[in-house]
Amino acid sequence: MLKSEQRMAVLELHTKGVSKRQIARLLKVSRGSVVKVIRSQQTTVPQIERAEKADPFRQDIEQLLKDCSGNLVRVHEELSKEGAALSYSALTAFCRRRGIGQEPKIPEGRYHFGPGQEQQHDTSPHKVKLGGVEHLAQTASLVLCFSRRLFFQFYPEFQRFHCKVFLTDALDYMGGSCGVTMIDNTHVIIASGAGKNMIPAPETAAFAERYGFAFVAHAVGDPDRKGRVEAPFRFIERNFLAGRRFADWADLNAQARDWCDKVNATYKKHIRAIPMELYAQERRYLKPLPVWVPEVYRLHQRFVDLAGYVSLHTNRYSVPADWISRQVEVRETKDHVHIEEGLRKCVTHRRLIGVFNQRSTLKEHFHPRPRSGPSVLGPEETAIVKALPEAAAYVNALKKRGRVQITLALRQLLRMVREYPKGAVTAALTEACHYGLYDLARVERMVLRRVARDYFPINIEGDDNDD
Repeated sequence: MLKSEQRMAVLELHTKGVSKRQIARLLKVSRGSVVKVIRSQQTTVPQIERAEKADPFRQDIEQLLKDCSGNLVRVHEELSKEGAALSYSALTAFCRRRGIGQEPKIPEGRYHFGPGQEQQHDTSPHKVKLGGVEHLAQTASLVLCFSRRLFFQFYPEFQRFHCKVFLTDALDYMGGSCGVTMIDNTHVIIASGAGKNMIPAPETAAFAERYGFAFVAHAVGDPDRKGRVEAPFRFIERNFLAGRRFADWADLNAQARDWCDKVNATYKKHIRAIPMELYAQERRYLKPLPVWVPEVYRLHQRFVDLAGYVSLHTNRYSVPADWISRQVEVRETKDHVHIEEGLRKCVTHRRLIGVFNQRSTLKEHFHPRPRSGPSVLGPEETAIVKALPEAAAYVNALKKRGRVQITLALRQLLRMVREYPKGAVTAALTEACHYGLYDLARVERMVLRRVARDYFPINIEGDDNDD
């Protein structure tokens, strides 16, 4: 079938007296097509009116589509059972042309932002290698919508505390804030609601008020609304994280900040500009930073354990020994842990990030245990040595190697010394000490065998008969 341009050329050449054969040769089409165009004298392509195989089953298709929850595979199976000679491809093409079960396509729009109008914030999980070990990190990012200036950092977890820490660093990096911060419907910032009805948490609302902006959440299911911050995540994964080595979290975030400086000074083809040049225009529209910005912190109440440590997120931080068993206030900041006992006593540690069950001990808090003086004998041990001095060596060995509680063992040994002859007990203990036997039940059987042998001898020749 000829296109409208070809049909116009055929009619124009025909009016100039060109033969049908020559027209076909010039346009490289068949003579039959040329004849049909000349007869119709129309430049528009005629519509083909023909019935489709699926037309008789249209009502059945619409009903089955509802019953089968929109699954066209199941619709085709049910139609085949009813005897419809219809292929699956013909069914899908029919539904597509008639708009059956199809959502109308809406072209994507574009959002235009003025200088200082809006900034967007979001997070995304990424895998990073720190010291050769792979960790799952949360990438937090902030983008100025007009200039496309980017800032991001990595965190082992992302809670409300980390959100305020990140936004503090990000706004300091930007040199100010826009009037609106677009976010998704995350519980990290939002207390209740979603979209236009969202209510931010009191502490996040107070944070936004300090910097002069307002949190706004996009509608549920409309992530394109914050496309400015969504798009760079793939760029971060494919470019920044690819092939780079990081020693720890501090090194990772330091390299991320340097990479942001580099990227923001690079020409962007999709915006046909350099973000830093656009930022120079946008900066005077940003809301200035507060004169004084307090450090973001989390407050905890803890008791000092008997070892002189305070536990925080499975990690332990040392304090002076005289704080043991006292209640202290722990102030957790971005990089440090401050432990306060009262108003004038404070200990500061470097915060352990991304590790668990570790100890942080300051040099001034390391107190070696005092060496124990000469051991004081207990009452049971004193009674044993006094009644049977030969048992002193066995008692010392029993205290070091015995498996039973030492007090119970010494009481059992004292009973044996008091109840059995000293000769039998001494011989049994000497033999037990030689072979390393500290099971007192077995030692007692050894004593009883000696008692039976020494004090109740067996007459092998037989007893004399009494006349």
